[in-house]
Amino acid sequence: MESSVDETLLPSEKGEGEDLKGRIWSESKKLWRVAGPSILTRLSLFGMFVVTQAFMGHIGEIELAAYALVQTILLRFANGILLGMGSALETFCGQSFGAKQYHMMGIYMQRSWIILLSTAVLILPLYIFATPLFKLLREDDDLAEAAGKIALWFIPINFYFVFNFTMQVFLQTQLKNSIIAWLAAISFTLHILLSWIFVYKLNLGVSGAMGSMVLSTWLTIAGEFVYVFGGWCPLTWKGFSKSAFSELWPVVKLSVSSGVMICLELWYNSVLILVAGYMKNATIAISAFSICLNITAWELMISIGFLSATSVRVATELGRGDAKAAKFAVKVVSVTSLSIGVVFFVLFLALGNAISYAFSSSVEVAKAVSGLSVFLSFSVLLNSVQPVLTGVALGAGWQSVVAYVNIGCYYVIGIPLGILLGYLTSLEVKGIWIGMMCGIAVQTLVLICITGRTDWSLQVEKASARLNKWLLPDASDSSNNNSHA
Repeated sequence: MESSVDETLLPSEKGEGEDLKGRIWSESKKLWRVAGPSILTRLSLFGMFVVTQAFMGHIGEIELAAYALVQTILLRFANGILLGMGSALETFCGQSFGAKQYHMMGIYMQRSWIILLSTAVLILPLYIFATPLFKLLREDDDLAEAAGKIALWFIPINFYFVFNFTMQVFLQTQLKNSIIAWLAAISFTLHILLSWIFVYKLNLGVSGAMGSMVLSTWLTIAGEFVYVFGGWCPLTWKGFSKSAFSELWPVVKLSVSSGVMICLELWYNSVLILVAGYMKNATIAISAFSICLNITAWELMISIGFLSATSVRVATELGRGDAKAAKFAVKVVSVTSLSIGVVFFVLFLALGNAISYAFSSSVEVAKAVSGLSVFLSFSVLLNSVQPVLTGVALGAGWQSVVAYVNIGCYYVIGIPLGILLGYLTSLEVKGIWIGMMCGIAVQTLVLICITGRTDWSLQVEKASARLNKWLLPDASDSSNNNSHA
C-alpha cells in the first residue's frame, strides 16, 4: 500500500554529506513546514480571545476587568491543565511517526480524548461557581458578579480545548496542519465580523461578544472532525478502537507530568494577575496587566508555533533513532525563534505608547499600559527562547524534570520577588512584572543548561524502549493478510 503520510520531515540519506549551509537550509524547510501553519493557527485562535477583550474594553471598564479576571485566572487554569495533559500526545505521536508506527497515532489521540474529557468535566465547577470563588479570593463584589456571568460563557470553550489541542497535535505531526491553519484563519475572520455585528449593530453587549467567540471556535472543531473522520488520514486514523481504553495508565502518568509542567507556566501569570487585584486601583491594575499579558501572549503564539515544531522535530528524530539530527534541529529552531524575538523587541519598544488604545477607551488604563511598554518588550525577547526549550522537553519526554524547574523558578523566585517589589516599593504593577521576568529568565538559563548537557543517544534509547513497550498490532493489516490468505 502506498503511504499517504508525508515523510519529508524525516532525514534524507544524503544529509550527512551536505555542508553546514545546506544542512541549515534543509532543517529550516522541515521546521517551517510545521511552524508556519502552527503559528498562523495559534495567532488566529488566540486572536479570538484578544479581539473579544478589545470589544469588552469598549463595552465598559467593569466588563473588561471581569473578562480579564476570568480569562487570566479561570480559563488559564483550565487551559493549563488541558493543554498540559494534551501535550503528552506530542511525545507519543511524534515518536510514533518517526518510528513509522502510524496506526498507533489514532489510538493515542483517542486515549487523550478519554483523559481530557474526564478532566474537563471535573473542571466545570470552577466556571459554575466563579462568583463565590472570586469573592472568596476577596475580589470586588461588582467585579466578582460580572466575572461569574462571563465565566458561564467559557464552558463551551473548556470542551473546545479538548479537541483542539489533540487534533492539532495529531495533524501537525504528519504535516497535515495546513488544514487547521485555514480553518483557524477563517474562524478568526468570522469572529471579528460576528463580534462587530452582535456588539455594535445588535447591541448585545457581553452576550454578543462571548457568543461570537463560542460560535467561531467550534467552527474550527467541526472542520477538523470532517477532515479526520472523512478519510484524509487513512494510515493514522482507522476509526474508533477498543484499544483506546487499554494501556491508559502510562498515558495518564505522562499526561499528568505534562499537565504539571505547562500548568506551572500558565498559572504563573494568573497568580500575578490575582496579586494585582489587591492593589489600590484594582480595576485599572488588572486591566492594564491583562492587556500587556495578552499582547505578549499573542506574540508568544509565534514562539509556541516553534515549540510545536521543536517537539515534532525532536520526537520524530528520536523515534527514527537519529540523535545528531535531533540535536541539530534544536540549534536551528533556537536561532530562528530568537531572531524573530529581537524584531518584536524593537517593534514593541517603538510602539509601546500607542498600542494600549486598541484595547481600551480609558485614558487611565492606556497610561498604565504605556508605563509597562519597556517591560513588555523585554518579556517578548525572553519568550522567544523559553518555549523552544519547552518544546525540546515535550519531544524528548522530560516533562517531570521541567515541572520541578518551573516550581523553583516561578514560585520560589518570580512570584515572591514580584510581590516584594509590587507592595514594598513604589513600583506596584511594574514591580510585579519585574518579578515575573526574573522568574522566566532564570528558568530559561536552567533549561539551556539542561539541553546543552543532554546525551541525545541515550534519549534515542529511551524513546525506542517506550514505543516498543506500548506498541499494539495494526488490526487492519491483520484483516488484510487474512483476506489474501
